[in-house]
Amino acid sequence: MSDALDDAKLLKMFAELGFVTGSCHMAAMLRQAHKAAAVSDITVLMEGETGTGKQVLARSIHRLDQKRNSFPFVTVHCSTITEALAESELFGHHRGAFSGAVADRRGLFQSAHHGTLLLDDVNDLPMPLQPKLLDVIQRGMVRPVGSDREVSIDVRIIAACNQPLEPLVRENRFRSDLYHRLNVVRLSLLPLRERGDDLNQLILALAKRFEHLYQPIVDIDHDLVAFLEARPFPGNVRELENLVQRMLFLKTEGSSLNMADWTAQSAPENLTSVNADPLGEVACALWKVISQQGVSFSQAFQEMEKRVLETAINIHGSTRREIAQQLGTSERTLYYKMRAYGLSNLAQ
Repeated sequence: MSDALDDAKLLKMFAELGFVTGSCHMAAMLRQAHKAAAVSDITVLMEGETGTGKQVLARSIHRLDQKRNSFPFVTVHCSTITEALAESELFGHHRGAFSGAVADRRGLFQSAHHGTLLLDDVNDLPMPLQPKLLDVIQRGMVRPVGSDREVSIDVRIIAACNQPLEPLVRENRFRSDLYHRLNVVRLSLLPLRERGDDLNQLILALAKRFEHLYQPIVDIDHDLVAFLEARPFPGNVRELENLVQRMLFLKTEGSSLNMADWTAQSAPENLTSVNADPLGEVACALWKVISQQGVSFSQAFQEMEKRVLETAINIHGSTRREIAQQLGTSERTLYYKMRAYGLSNLAQ
């Protein structure tokens, strides 16, 4: 594979493999991923929050690997593997090796022979297993539980972590030698909140993924994109995918996703006005003030906080203690906020 790919061709290639982005920052990372795919035996470490697409990128690297793409791609979910059964799961076992071992079983390393093994959430790998994993990676040999013979294996290792490994190494929660063995090529995936310029492309790509179930979408309304850019998306692309599917499910007409579709999906199943999502509606209204009237986020937020306090004062109780209890804050905090906003018409 040539390194002469321009960014447009590179992004198109990975989009066809399922990893969609238009961010210039992500393009630099994908160029490294493309280069790593061509070096078939190199170990790759991917860091990024949950839902940023690490599994999709790992599978893309496997598919671009001309040496290994016709062989299995196997995933080890390190966060769910139990320490007691870890060796059997990873390295296999012989019949009779332990109670319940009624037949020989190949481990995941052997299942991925000649292909790619993804160690997902490797930061959760049990500490006692880490030196054994290091030994297998370094020597390319596994010993099934209950066997006195080693088996040669040939796999590319891709490790993914949902938190950086280096701090865990400093805290003695992850072995430094294993970290250095995994950290040959490091790919850092940005969270969705830092990829605002990706939203339009991502929503269109996700909508296309569901075309076999719902009506086709050809456009995303600017107001919807601007509104979503302000959301934190803690679940990242996975959360956005669920959001898009909910909007598509409830959409009745048209080929463009817009704020009405957001409002529809943010309400409960019965979609009645009584049970609508009030915070979603407030957030939408607040964003319109910011985007259409040139008000800064901090100004809009302060005005909203002031009006919430005014409403609480006018509706609930007559003392600061009662108001503080309603707001779930301390009486002292409430007092200082009232002074800051000039709200002094409340009894002690």
